[in-house]
Amino acid sequence: MPQTLTLQAIEKVTPDVNRLTFTMPQGMRYRPGQAFDVALDKEGWRGEKRPFTPTSLPSEGKLEFTIKSYPEHDGVTEQIGKMQPGDKIIVDEPWGAISDEGKGWFIAGGAGVTPFVAIMRQRLADKGTLEGCELIFSNSTEADIIYRDEFESMPGLSTYFTVTDQKKADVHTGQIDKALLSDRIKPGKGKCYVCGPDDMIEEIVATLGDIGVSEDDIVIEQFD
Repeated sequence: MPQTLTLQAIEKVTPDVNRLTFTMPQGMRYRPGQAFDVALDKEGWRGEKRPFTPTSLPSEGKLEFTIKSYPEHDGVTEQIGKMQPGDKIIVDEPWGAISDEGKGWFIAGGAGVTPFVAIMRQRLADKGTLEGCELIFSNSTEADIIYRDEFESMPGLSTYFTVTDQKKADVHTGQIDKALLSDRIKPGKGKCYVCGPDDMIEEIVATLGDIGVSEDDIVIEQFD
């Protein structure tokens, strides 16, 4: 059954990404990595649903979304970026998306990293370390790297940041390609989680297969 949530706070994470914190109704349940279909609770927008993944943990008693706005699309994410405390959204039941299937490599592009945030936070809460996990995270520029400081401070987590539209940077530059994946991934030694734009997912999944990663070891977002 759809539920209406009230925005408590909104703050910038990067120039075009906001962290939005909502009240979480009593009894709401979801797993880290799951998504909700979200609509703005205002005239003309209630039928415009978009899937977003909470970056908060269910045990926190709040619902936090980290959402990139695309003003050029003149759509839902642009409106979300303009929200103010007291505004409301409508959320449907959570649906099964990426879940934690063990140690390995988390490969993300841009806002596609959001399902991994809650998964990693939960793993830290349960085990105290992310030993055996690596985040390979591609963005346009360094300024676009979501939660960089948090990722770099997560105990046990290795991070490999790369940017595609910035020639000089304090991180690696270039695409997530076959050479990069071959260098960093050891087939059979862990899961490969992939999330990002559809074309990126398709290309990376194919490349992982090319370098010897079993289909059973590739975890991508699945729709019910």
